[in-house]
Amino acid sequence: MTLPRPDLRRFHHFMAFGFGSGLAPRAPGTFGTLAAIPVYLALSYTPLWAYLAFTALAFVAGVAWCGRTARDLGVHDHPGIVWDEVVGLLLTLAWVPFSPVALLSGFVLFRFFDIVKPFPIKWLDEHVEGGFGIMIDDVLAALYAGGVLFIAKMYGFM
Repeated sequence: MTLPRPDLRRFHHFMAFGFGSGLAPRAPGTFGTLAAIPVYLALSYTPLWAYLAFTALAFVAGVAWCGRTARDLGVHDHPGIVWDEVVGLLLTLAWVPFSPVALLSGFVLFRFFDIVKPFPIKWLDEHVEGGFGIMIDDVLAALYAGGVLFIAKMYGFM
């Protein structure tokens, strides 16, 4: 089945598709997470309150952008909609200071939890509709990944 393509000239499509990274022919979620790295790097120099405020705003905007894009394309969770991965990586890395090891570890852990979808992530992915449904499973995957990172940092593994 051929999936409909977004119109990246439409702002909400461009954002929902992670600045176009969701158009990758393979592993669009991974490419969406990669697209989050420059955003993270820019935010890593801000105070925690600003970082969290931006991330919260990105979540709220993502609910709207992803929901509207999904409706436009007629596909509930089009694999190219990857703004949830952008927000997911930001949330994963929110609780540890910047370092290349933290960034790489956070990236791998977030992708792991987003792909494996342990309970209740899979349930949320399958049962919650609309833009909120697209975003919330990645938020929970980010909380799992961020929790592992935080514990690793607390015990000196990073």
